[in-house]
Amino acid sequence: MHESGGGDKTGDANHFKDGIIDLLAGTAGGVANVYAGQPLDTVKVKVQTFPHLYSNWVVCLKDTYKLDGIRGLYAGTLPALAANVAENAVLFTAYGYCQKTIATLNGLEDVKQMTPLENAFSGSLAAVFAATVLCPTELVKCKLQAAREMKQKCTPFSVCRDILKTTGPRGFFVGMTPTLAREVPGYFFFFGAYETCRYLLTAEGQKKEEIGLMKTAMAGAVGGMALWTSIYPADVVKSRMQVTGGGSFVSTLMAVVKENGIRGLYKGLLPTNLRTCFASGCLFVAYEETRKFLHYVF
Repeated sequence: MHESGGGDKTGDANHFKDGIIDLLAGTAGGVANVYAGQPLDTVKVKVQTFPHLYSNWVVCLKDTYKLDGIRGLYAGTLPALAANVAENAVLFTAYGYCQKTIATLNGLEDVKQMTPLENAFSGSLAAVFAATVLCPTELVKCKLQAAREMKQKCTPFSVCRDILKTTGPRGFFVGMTPTLAREVPGYFFFFGAYETCRYLLTAEGQKKEEIGLMKTAMAGAVGGMALWTSIYPADVVKSRMQVTGGGSFVSTLMAVVKENGIRGLYKGLLPTNLRTCFASGCLFVAYEETRKFLHYVF
């Protein structure tokens, strides 16, 4: 009995250590993701929210750079950094625990034995936890990115203050429904495509952790494109709701379709996929390498 208790304690300690490592690796991935993709993320939000001002993403990119310079393309970087670090830290920590839960339910001894489909379900479940920290920070980011078009001058602090003043704490969760509609299926495709690519890129007799930086980046790029292509309409609705400050998911969806047709739900998808190729590749390389290093050290 005494030995069994000691084994349980060791197992709990290992689970806790794995959780901390996933948290730190997810944080590193979030930082890499933001700095690699922020300019085209700014373009995405502007094109989604003001389709009447920008005929395409190239025009938006040129106008933003011409009027606001590099700083304009990195508008909202601070809340984006907070959003991505918070989201990825929670996402990858939850992903690790969800993998262990699903592996246990399926009678597997090690998460490395999981199929891409099982990993996809783990990612989808982990997204529920990530959405709760992402929604408020992404709302602030969207408002900062759309400030010039809304003829407003603001800082992250002033945006937070105005939200609290006008709608209270609940105001930070405007767009929570489309955020969940985006994150839950999105991360199913994100982790599913990533793990499938890693599986296909792994040579015979090789572990998927040994495929190298280039192949990890390629798998991350495919995962990112799978995520955004699958959930882009929900992201358009979320951006519109958060910038304008209200409306329901259905009413905003119908308004977008009425104004711009079905194509309006996919406006800005090309720069988004260009951005995510680079950003998601960097995210997974940073995550996997940080995780590998921390497991080696500890």
